[in-house]
Amino acid sequence: METSININEVITVFFTLFAVIDMLGSIPILVSLKQKIPDIHPGMVTLASASLMIGFLYIGEYFLKYIGIDLQSFALAGSIVMFILALEMVLGIDIFRTDPETPSGSIIPVAFPIIAGSGTLTTILSLKAIYDKTTILLGILPNILLIFLVLHTTGWFERKIGKSGMMVVRKFFGVILLAIAVKLFKSNI
Repeated sequence: METSININEVITVFFTLFAVIDMLGSIPILVSLKQKIPDIHPGMVTLASASLMIGFLYIGEYFLKYIGIDLQSFALAGSIVMFILALEMVLGIDIFRTDPETPSGSIIPVAFPIIAGSGTLTTILSLKAIYDKTTILLGILPNILLIFLVLHTTGWFERKIGKSGMMVVRKFFGVILLAIAVKLFKSNI
């Protein structure tokens, strides 16, 4: 059985995931996290994000069913973590703490839930109802490249905007992230 690839479908999947992942909008969040987790490795975070997205494409639905978690509960949990991160950004408080000796500190919360969070993973499962796995995979791959590029250039963005500019942008995007978390929470409660 031969599968033909429809480039328009791949582009649709790419832009759907691009909007949900929102790497450009995550720059202030990433800069904020870099102050607490200075050793964020773009390659390691990208690999973890890619593994989560691709793994979830193939086994996510089965895994959640196996452990007795429905999609709505998964999305609610992700929205709560996003809500806490947004509160940190807006209020300037420190809720999330990472162990500096733990190498996963750059994976959590960057790879999950910011990049490959419940919104992204739920979207991937939703896309499976419309598109075949190959089309979705081909839509995920360019997003992975963009994730790496944005993670690799966050320092450059921080230098260009400056400290006071980053503080304003961080608070603004904190409110945006707060709104996204509330929307995700409301739509899945």
